[in-house]
Amino acid sequence: MLSEKKPEVCVLGLGYIGLPTAAIIARSGCRVLGVDVSEHVVSTIAEGRIHIEEVDLDGLVQGVVARGMLRTSLQVEPSDVFVIAVPTPFDDKHAPDISYVLQAASSIAAVLKAGDCIILESTSPVGTTEEMRDLIAKLRPDLKVPGLTSDIPDIAIAYCPERVLPGRILEELTNNDRSIGGITPRCARKALTFYRRFVRGECITTDARSAEMTKLVENAYRDVNIAFANELSIVADRMGLDVWEVIRLANRHPRVNILQPGPGVGGHCIAVDPWFIIHGAPDETPLIRTARWVNDGKVDHVLGKAGALIEANPDAKVACLGLAFKANIDDFRESPANKVALALAQKFGARIRIVEPYAQTLPPAYDGLGASLIDVDDAIESCDLFIVLVDHDVFKSIPLAERAGKIVYDTRGIWPDQPASPERPSGHLRLAG
Repeated sequence: MLSEKKPEVCVLGLGYIGLPTAAIIARSGCRVLGVDVSEHVVSTIAEGRIHIEEVDLDGLVQGVVARGMLRTSLQVEPSDVFVIAVPTPFDDKHAPDISYVLQAASSIAAVLKAGDCIILESTSPVGTTEEMRDLIAKLRPDLKVPGLTSDIPDIAIAYCPERVLPGRILEELTNNDRSIGGITPRCARKALTFYRRFVRGECITTDARSAEMTKLVENAYRDVNIAFANELSIVADRMGLDVWEVIRLANRHPRVNILQPGPGVGGHCIAVDPWFIIHGAPDETPLIRTARWVNDGKVDHVLGKAGALIEANPDAKVACLGLAFKANIDDFRESPANKVALALAQKFGARIRIVEPYAQTLPPAYDGLGASLIDVDDAIESCDLFIVLVDHDVFKSIPLAERAGKIVYDTRGIWPDQPASPERPSGHLRLAG
């Protein structure tokens, strides 16, 4: 009996989602072409190296490249399955920008043949998969396109968003459930067959618009719940309460699970995706909009308190701990920690020292400001004031003895044993507020 021919796959976009996805598909036995607009990204991966930080990704990429299962290019080539994983940013008015998705669809259209399957994974506003379908139909009138023909379509088009946690991407791409939304049920079934090759979690089929909305709802839900914690931290600070103690006690209620506050919300998902819902239904989303305002406003609140603390200690050297948007990753996209540290560097210059174990150099925005990148040990030795912005494990490992005498503003609550400061005898510098 002849074995089933495995599809050839083209993954467009080799960033934080596209590269791990391409590597996992290649590991499953499919030959994969990874396409990106960056020559640096394409050449780096072609050498079996990676340009992002993610647990176990380096070894996986090295292996699939060495075996010839993953190669890279600046140009799309004919394939059987096309997976689009390009960015979907928003503009200065929070309107979503799907131009990268449509550019990817245009490049795919030129090489499409009957039997191909196109899957959009990029987080997108509701209706984007249909816009992509309409563009392909316009560019390739020779093909019968699903939803626009009464005959059996020549191609399949579907939407299937990832739902992964940075630092666990490989594990979660494989084991998490997936929502697969087809332009038609037939499209969903074809995409389902593809995902079952490398996903162990349950794959649930639906329509494309529902799958698009599901992804946005998941991140908006998180954003609203984080906003409650962040607002609570500001209220607790105003009342002279320890927000971490309040949350710890409240969460002993069997039906209460308050999240942990911080300096804001970052990343390219939770800080971005709720705006796609708001943009689609501006008059029906007051709660989601307010949550965005609360979380964005928390950055200014933290910046104000940190700046006042630095001004009150004019001789203190300041260590800002962390730039990433969450712990133990190198992703600075939309990071509130980075926004706070950059603003402090712009105001206080060389007094600011940045400690970011996942960076070799400071981002270009820091050029000429006088701030410097130092390691944890140098910060302990030379700095008098610590501003904790990210809960990296290496920061949690600093014992109380090494923090003795330091002035600490802990926005993440990683040091519950931090003693009271002479500037704030109550010790509430540990508050997220």
